Order: sequence, then C-alpha cells, then structure tokens
Amino acid sequence: MDVSGYQLPEELKMLQIAVRKFIAEEIVPLERQLDPEAIELPQEDYDRLSKKAKEAGMWCLGEPAEYGGGGLGCFAMTVVGEEMSQHRNGLYGPGYNVFGPSIPPIPPIIYQGTKEQIEKYAIPTIREGSITFFALTEPSGGSDPARAVQTRAVRDGDDWVINGSKIFITGANTAAWGVVFARTAPPEKGKAGLTCFIVEKGMPGFSTRLVPVIRPWYPCEITFEDCRVPSSNLLGQVGEGFELAARFLGKGRLTYSAANLGVAVAAQRMAIEYAKQRVVFGETLSRKQAIQWMLADSDVEMRATRWLIWDGAWKVDRGEEYRHEASVAKLYSSEVLGSVVDRAVQIHGGYGVSKELPLERWYREARIRRIGEGPSEVHRLVIARDLLRG
Repeated sequence: MDVSGYQLPEELKMLQIAVRKFIAEEIVPLERQLDPEAIELPQEDYDRLSKKAKEAGMWCLGEPAEYGGGGLGCFAMTVVGEEMSQHRNGLYGPGYNVFGPSIPPIPPIIYQGTKEQIEKYAIPTIREGSITFFALTEPSGGSDPARAVQTRAVRDGDDWVINGSKIFITGANTAAWGVVFARTAPPEKGKAGLTCFIVEKGMPGFSTRLVPVIRPWYPCEITFEDCRVPSSNLLGQVGEGFELAARFLGKGRLTYSAANLGVAVAAQRMAIEYAKQRVVFGETLSRKQAIQWMLADSDVEMRATRWLIWDGAWKVDRGEEYRHEASVAKLYSSEVLGSVVDRAVQIHGGYGVSKELPLERWYREARIRRIGEGPSEVHRLVIARDLLRG
C-alpha cells in the first residue's frame, strides 16, 4: 500500500509556485506604495502586470479554455486562489485583477446561455478583463431567494420589464453587464418562479448607488424602474433562475473559502516573523508559551480548512454532489480566517491595528466573510438538515 501521501500534480505545483512568486515579487512590493485602502492599481501598473500575467499563462485561469480562459477545474482554482489572495487586497481583489476578473468573477452561469450570449458577453469579458456583477440579494433577504426575491419581471412584447431593487451587489456601479434574478411567477411558485436575465449597465431604468461598509470596496444598491430588457437577454429558461443561481453559489463558495485561507496563511506568516524578532522581557515573543499556542492553534485550523476546501473541490471536478461540503468549507474557513487574523493582530500589539500593516484591514474585512456567501448560521442549518436527512 502506498503511504507516501498526496502530492499535487506537477503542473499544478508549478503554477502554484509561479502565482506565489508573482504575488510576492510583483504585487506586495507595489502595494506598499499604495494607500492602505486602495482597491485598484494605477493604470500603468495594471496594464504592465496584466500583460505579464497573460504572457505567463495566468490569465482568467478558471474560465473555459475554448473561450480564452485557462480551463482549470475547481480543485486547481482553490489551490491557485489560496496563493492569489496572500496580500493586502487579497480578500476582495486577488492580485488587483491582474490575473483577470476575479471579484466578482464572471458568473459561470453565462455559459448556460446561448452561443450568441456567450460571444457577446463572456468572450469580451475574458479578453478585456472587465468586471461583472451577480444580483440576487434584496433588502428582503439573500439567504432564502426562493421566498425573499421580490423584484418582478413582466413580459411586454419582445421585452421584459423589471421593477424592484437589489442590495450589497459588488461591482454593479462599474460593470459593463451582470446577471439579475427576478420573479416571473407568483410568490407561491417559490423557486420555480425565479428567472435570470443579463442586464447591461446602460439600459434605461437601471441605476446604482454605493453602500458604505467596513471594507474599502463598497457594494451597491441597484434600482430597477421599468427597466426594459430584450427577450434575447433571458438567460436559460423562464423559471430556471433558482437552479442557475444554486450552481454558481455552491462552486463559488469553495473558491471564496480558498481566499479566506490565503489571507489566513499570510497573517500567520506575518505573526511568525514578528514573534521571532520582537523582544519583550529579555527574550523574543516566539519563546513565550502563550504565543506558541496561538501559532499552533492557527496552524491546526488552517490545515483542517485546506482539506475541507479540497474535499469539496474534488467532488465538483468529479461531478459529484458537493453542496454540503461547500457549506462546511465556507462556514469553517470564514470563522478560521477571523480567528487567525485576530491572533496575528494580538501578537503584533499596537502595530497590529496600524494601517501601515495589512492586518488591520484584514481584521475588518474578515468580519464580512461570515456573512457574505451565506451567513454562518444559514450554513449550519444546511449542514444540520443534510445530516438529519441522512
């Protein structure tokens, strides 16, 4: 019996190292020159680095190869995503999008659309690296879309007329297009009453406003006032919206979890380096048992997180049911992120809350991760429901 342990495929290992090197040598040094709350690179730096990423074969790695992407599966993207996020802006803009649109990503449900829709929306987005948006959450709630969605879409000739609003939608103010979920049947139809539409930024009746939150990249509120969308922009079939959303959210929670892990890894690395250097009461922090135990707890939690993420990602790539594993990974990774960053802040003392270091920003942003992509409480409900069903 082979007991040598699991090894990443050599090609993936090489890509992992290449991304790690790119972040360490290109992004982190440049980031030190930026405002601590920066969410974008200066245009000339973005152009230079995105060109370099393309030349290195690291552009839009998770998009289908037939449309100009890297064609990586879910497992490979969690491995690469962990590396991409290990810098100050890593939770909500890995690599400042020099690897292609990542936050928000291109909604993969676009590939369930027609050939014309893919050519019009997906391919140019991959080529140009532009931002998109995914509009599901509403003021009435986001964790139960089958019942919470109140935005309505009514057929009028060759168009659909949308009225309603969405909230906490990242990128809607600058994106060229995005996908919007609206109710096309009475509420009693539940999930069977949701339909997905492709909406462009310039369509009449579509407006946005930024919603200030504790992270620097503010999400948006979208308002639809008799927003006319041509029937050619119907994505999938009428009433199929819920299933399309579920496909996106389940897989997306695993790559979301990988970013949680990546920032935790970066915070732990900073804590170890600082503990080795900082001298208190005649010896380094690293010799204090209290500090050693903090580092040990973080290491155990991160190792467990990685395997939980990989377990779900493997199932995605094998075509198996993975939604339970996605909930487990999202729940655990978001809470581990908060714990690891909190310990790193504590080890750094006053420097931990200084904007000169990324820990202060990660500490604030980590709080959102227990809400985004489904609150921890909802994922516990999902996990428990599956367990009780057997």
